[in-house]
Amino acid sequence: MTFVVVDVEADGPCPGLYSMVSFGAVIVEPGLPRAFYGQTRPISEDWRADALAISGHTREEHLTFPHPLETMRRFDDWLRQQIKTGQKVFISDNPAFDWQFINYYFHRYLDANPFGWSARRIGDMYAGMKGDVQASWKHLRKTKHDHHPVNDAKGNAEALLAMREWGLKFKFPPKDFDY
Repeated sequence: MTFVVVDVEADGPCPGLYSMVSFGAVIVEPGLPRAFYGQTRPISEDWRADALAISGHTREEHLTFPHPLETMRRFDDWLRQQIKTGQKVFISDNPAFDWQFINYYFHRYLDANPFGWSARRIGDMYAGMKGDVQASWKHLRKTKHDHHPVNDAKGNAEALLAMREWGLKFKFPPKDFDY
C-alpha cells in the first residue's frame, strides 16, 4: 500500500460543470522526493473568476494548458512507474473536493481510476489519533500552503509523516525505484 497525497486547483466547485486547472501528487515517504504536477485545459465554458484566481492563473493561461487526456495519461504512467506493487491510496486535505475531480477526469479520459473507489482524509486520521473531532492538524505542515498543488500536497504529506512519528501506523513504499 502506497499513500499518495493529491491536491487539486479548479475553476469551480465540481467537475463536469467546471474544470480542473492543475493538480499535484506526492508519494508519502522520507524526504518526499517523488512528486507529479499536471495542468489541464478547460472542459467547460463555465468558470468562476473567484475559484480560478486561487490557482494563480488567468482564463487565458488556462486555455493554453494541455488537453486533459494527455495530462491524465502522464499521471497514470507516472503512478505506474513509481508504484509497481500494491494498492495506491489517495489521500487529501479535502477528498470531497480533490477526489471528485481526479476520479472524474480519470474515468472520463482513461475509463478507470488507478486509486480505485475511495480516498482518505488527513483531518479524519488526525482527529482519530487525538480523540477529538475538532482537532486541527494543519500546523504540522512545513511547506507553505500557497495553492500551488505540489507545494500543498507536499505540506500535507509532511503532516502525515509527523503523524507517523507520533504513532500513526503505515509502511513506506518499497524501495523499487531509482532517484
